Amino acid sequence: MKSSLKNGNRARRTILVSLVGNVVLVFVKLITGILGSSFALVADAIESLGDVFSSFIIFLGLKVSDKPPDDDHPFGHGKVEPIISFIVVLFLIASAGFIAHQAIDNIQSPQKMPNPYTLFVLAGIVIYKELFYQFVRKKSRQTKSTSLKADAWHHRSDAITSLAAFIGIGLALLLGEGYEYLDDCAALVASVIIIVNAYFVFRPALGELLDEQNHDELIDQVRLLAEEVAGVIDTEKCYIRKFGMRYVVDIHVRVAADLTVAEGHTIGHDVQDTLRENFPQIQHVFTHVEPK
Repeated sequence: MKSSLKNGNRARRTILVSLVGNVVLVFVKLITGILGSSFALVADAIESLGDVFSSFIIFLGLKVSDKPPDDDHPFGHGKVEPIISFIVVLFLIASAGFIAHQAIDNIQSPQKMPNPYTLFVLAGIVIYKELFYQFVRKKSRQTKSTSLKADAWHHRSDAITSLAAFIGIGLALLLGEGYEYLDDCAALVASVIIIVNAYFVFRPALGELLDEQNHDELIDQVRLLAEEVAGVIDTEKCYIRKFGMRYVVDIHVRVAADLTVAEGHTIGHDVQDTLRENFPQIQHVFTHVEPK
């Protein structure tokens, strides 16, 4: 449990760092986009504004999901995490739709040529966001947090949209008058990229909510450890469900058929204790004792 609390605190600190970084970028992109006559940068700022709201929601969701089990929620509140990821997906889709609509309108009307200095700003943003992606992704792996993984993909999508804006503005400046619309084309490409990234956030969150069995590595480790417990002959079934940053294990162990009920019961508890001691991220273990 102490490890789970530590992971929760680590995840919330990561989200706060991410939130502050996104707030700074919103102002940098918006001011540079307006002064530099680049809608691609303004669109990027809008996407980052969505990141700010989603990071804030993720932070609140992590606080709720990290609450300990109670009478009404014996498995804890971890399922809040994938639900929060769905809200993040809605933010991504909404921002992509707004950017695409505005970009199409801009392409159909005359636009100013973006200023060259916007390229330097965008180059810095791409590097900055990619570093943030790597940082948050590393923390999501350490804490096993679906919400942090969603936030990491936010940073990656931001880096890609900024790169698209860089390419669009660069081509517009290189080709000269008559190609101003390439800046808006970059914004349109960015909206498509955002939708693709929304899928990568949505898919694992849906799997977690539906208790999808995709924890093969952990299942193998649990089986091997359970079979080392005295009295356990082998394991039959093993299912694992994810609740936020914690796991619930349902395992069937086979023991000698001539054991008493009390002896089988003791072996079952030994399996539970052994698994929880060796895997701090496992919150509950349900052991079914089968005769062999």
